[in-house]
Amino acid sequence: MIGILVTGHGNFATGLSSSVKLIAGLPEKYEMVDFLESYSVDDLSRELNAAMDRLKDCDGILVFADLAGGSPFKTAVEIGVGRPENIQVIGGTNLGMIIEISMARGFITDMDDLVNMAVNTGKDQVVHFTLQTHTEDTDGDGI
Repeated sequence: MIGILVTGHGNFATGLSSSVKLIAGLPEKYEMVDFLESYSVDDLSRELNAAMDRLKDCDGILVFADLAGGSPFKTAVEIGVGRPENIQVIGGTNLGMIIEISMARGFITDMDDLVNMAVNTGKDQVVHFTLQTHTEDTDGDGI
């Protein structure tokens, strides 16, 4: 099974994961690393390495970060390059992505397929609702 690691600024990882747990239950082979205000990048690196160590027996690790280019994203990429596991990092994570991939990795074992699914699901989860204003019938005829 491919492991999942969620990371991000503040309490992004634990906050998003609490929603995953509420909706779908907390998955197995799942780790969270918050980048707390009190952390340095070295602290973040230490915590990401420890989480990846706990997932080292997986068939790869899919890292979900909050912002592409942010410190959690960049640090996960830098760490991933030096590790023997197949590590892929996705930025711009949303709740739908994590729930979809958590369930799909039980029957999809190819990392590239999971990455593509996650990115497509993330895009599909972003929608815009347009509120239409209703005008009253002013001639008194009713409906």
